[in-house]
Amino acid sequence: MNYYTPAEAAEAFRITAINKSKLPFLHFVIAAILGGAFIALGGLLTVMVAGGMPESSGANPGIMKFVAGALFPVGLIMVALTSADLFTSDCAGMAFPLLNRELSAARVAKILLLSYLFNFVGAQFIAFVLSANVGLFDKEPWQSYLHHYSEAKVNQDFMRVFVKGIGANWLVCLGMFMGYTAKDIIGKSVAIWIPIMIFVVLGYEHSIANMFFIPAAIYSGADITWTDFLSKNLFPATLGNIVGGMLLVGTVYWYLFFRQPKMNNHN
Repeated sequence: MNYYTPAEAAEAFRITAINKSKLPFLHFVIAAILGGAFIALGGLLTVMVAGGMPESSGANPGIMKFVAGALFPVGLIMVALTSADLFTSDCAGMAFPLLNRELSAARVAKILLLSYLFNFVGAQFIAFVLSANVGLFDKEPWQSYLHHYSEAKVNQDFMRVFVKGIGANWLVCLGMFMGYTAKDIIGKSVAIWIPIMIFVVLGYEHSIANMFFIPAAIYSGADITWTDFLSKNLFPATLGNIVGGMLLVGTVYWYLFFRQPKMNNHN
């Protein structure tokens, strides 16, 4: 076969998580900063292209959503192909060794926390230094697009953001899982692209992506406070991402491929 089975993909995901837990601290920090930066670059690309199509938003809003969805996945593809670290996909990956009792809950929690914090650092580097700082959002239509997009994200109730966070990371972790079934770069890229495109088009909430979009809007003058960003979007989105990744991907595929008898692995 020219692809790996889902059972083999789950095993590769598990081994990657264990190897990641053994990285020297500085190596892990650098990988996590890069992960946040790459996701932010995917976000920046969508703002510059989809945000530059204001006529389409009125006449063909679905087309603009699809353009954003088609472009954003380049960030996760860059993460996957360069072994950068991403909190949201770690939620699924770390569930395998956690449930296998190969890593303790405390160890997994520490890895996820460090990944989250340094993803934030990487995202801010793109949001401020390489975006707002160089004036990418000073002109129309990009400023209005980014500001309206980000303001809408912080003007939702807690449960709505939480549930949309579950949907986002279910799809993000499925994308990473599907990427492990590929034996070449094109196959991996396409496998990752499909679920990520879906989550962006549907408008679900991805905590690491939002670490780019909303701060970038704040840096460029949007009427959003850091308190609103953290409390009304990032916190509920993060909780939803943890549930979506650890439960709907990590726990589900652990049950299917590690807990079941071996003969069922090939069904």
